[in-house]
Amino acid sequence: MKLPKLITQTKPFTPNIEDYFDKIRYMFDVSWFTNHGKFVTEFEQKMAEYFDSKYFVLVTNGTIAIQLAIRALGLKGEIITTPFSYVATTSSIVWENCIPIFADISLTNLNIDCSKIETLITDKTSAILATNVFGYPCDFSALKKIAEQYNLKLIFDNAHGFGSKKNGQSLMNFGDVSTISFHATKLFHSIEGGGISCNSKDTYEKLLLLRNFGHTSPISFDGLGINAKMNEVCASMGLCNYPYIDKILITRKNQWQYYFNHIINKKITKLIYKNIDIEYNHAYFPIILDSEITTLKLYDFLLNNNIQTRRYFYPSLNKLNYVDYISCKNSENISSRILCLPLYFDLTEEEQSIICELINNFKIW
Repeated sequence: MKLPKLITQTKPFTPNIEDYFDKIRYMFDVSWFTNHGKFVTEFEQKMAEYFDSKYFVLVTNGTIAIQLAIRALGLKGEIITTPFSYVATTSSIVWENCIPIFADISLTNLNIDCSKIETLITDKTSAILATNVFGYPCDFSALKKIAEQYNLKLIFDNAHGFGSKKNGQSLMNFGDVSTISFHATKLFHSIEGGGISCNSKDTYEKLLLLRNFGHTSPISFDGLGINAKMNEVCASMGLCNYPYIDKILITRKNQWQYYFNHIINKKITKLIYKNIDIEYNHAYFPIILDSEITTLKLYDFLLNNNIQTRRYFYPSLNKLNYVDYISCKNSENISSRILCLPLYFDLTEEEQSIICELINNFKIW
């Protein structure tokens, strides 16, 4: 087999370059590049409408979104969270001077296992922060029930969840607060960016202050804030990508299904995302191997054939050196054996065919 050109694990979607340059030229014409400009205002409104959010706040990135959510809700003490997520989920908790308490994950969908949460709740617990892993929704009803029973706030890290829906609703409409990332590696992006959705006017108003130094007017302030504003350059990319959302989602679904149908190596486990009340965005295609040794060998084998994969998520976050270790056997096990395959808009069926053939013929077990 002839080696393909390098197939990266991800690649940002690129809109029509002239449409983007038109917006850049406008910025130069009016000399307005940041501080709530035309494009940020328009992008924020479009995202609020797309998510059908009661209140939506655009910020610089998905990590800042989580940090501001924690701050706006006034959280202190312990926050129960998942060990299987990107590091920003945990680091944001620590950054806001709270303590992450890890509940292990379900092996069915890799989201937080709701049955493991209640035994971790103490008088110091203030919230649950759960991730919709790979864009697949958590058990919202079970988490809501626990949060209400113990008077806890509920936050969803929906960094991967753009376009996914539960019972016809965007995943951004669950919990007290839901956050999202618009990073260039995501299915839909604005180069860098993030957002926060909530249903409380009080929380919304706090978020507006927090993202802009606490300004209530040009010369007055109400409390502590930071600079978490998105700039016009990033908002312009988001607006240029916006008309392609449906095309991106359809393409991703077809690519995901191709992998599912053509990877037939019996040593590989494929996650099955099928539920009649869920519209999945097919953001990632993870495969689970039989051991970490096999995972590393397949990773190297594919890379030697010019195909990048990603150990996503590795390591299990309960093993970070700045948190107190709590055993989470499922998360530690899965994180050592999982690879995410290349998946992006420009990935061709021919390239997917090469990837599948290599995986199916991989014999170093």
